Amino acid sequence: MDDHSGPGSSVALSALLGIGGDWVPVTTGESGAFVFRSADGGRYAKCVPGADAAELAAERDRIVWLGGQAVPGPTVLDWYATGGGACLVTSAVRGVPADQVSVGDLRGAWDRIADAVRRLHEVPVSQCPFERGLDTVVTLARDVVARDAVNPEFLPDEQQHTPPADLLARLTGQVPVRREQEAGDAVVCHGDLCLPNIVLDPATLDVSGFIDLGRLGRADRHADLALLLANARETWTDEERARAADTAFAEKYGTTLDHERLRFYLHLDPLTWG
Repeated sequence: MDDHSGPGSSVALSALLGIGGDWVPVTTGESGAFVFRSADGGRYAKCVPGADAAELAAERDRIVWLGGQAVPGPTVLDWYATGGGACLVTSAVRGVPADQVSVGDLRGAWDRIADAVRRLHEVPVSQCPFERGLDTVVTLARDVVARDAVNPEFLPDEQQHTPPADLLARLTGQVPVRREQEAGDAVVCHGDLCLPNIVLDPATLDVSGFIDLGRLGRADRHADLALLLANARETWTDEERARAADTAFAEKYGTTLDHERLRFYLHLDPLTWG
């Protein structure tokens, strides 16, 4: 999940794209792809080796589909594929990632973020062609754990010295009840709904769009809410403010939070990156 972009990779990018122009390596994020921004800031290019081309194509398809659902986000501008890899070029979503604003601005945007997430989750789930359900995610986690590819830095502090196989075993016992809950509460989930993937207009604090849509699909809404609320807790200055923010979000979004479900999905997610 470390970025592999760097000065030398821009040469490979140009060769793959077959186009000119200036591209600036993006050194933030956890995608593992070569990510570049155009010099004018209006486009992003994500490039991967051939082994990962199908995964990038799936992200492309999700961006195209979500763009037809009146949910703000990037637009696919171009797609390149060769035997050596693939590259997806998208428009930039103008604004500032929500993890880069002040505590006060995040507080000011919080109701708007809740509204935007609710609108995403209100997209008719029956029309979503992408699966991100519990069984799919657990299968992915089993693969990552079996390959010993879990990054301990992504785990909660108290779990970083516990073998990932033990962590997964604790969760799999809950799968039958979580599967039943998901069946009655599935929505179109972002799949990686954290503050860096929510872009804000810095002038109005409205949500300009969602980015990094490679994990979008049908899932329990708590899979999204768990990540967002936990990530935002890193910004709030104390536990009392964090609890108040959770309550305010739930009221604006229009749900009652199931804290056991939130904990389940929060602990499952780190086992799926690797």
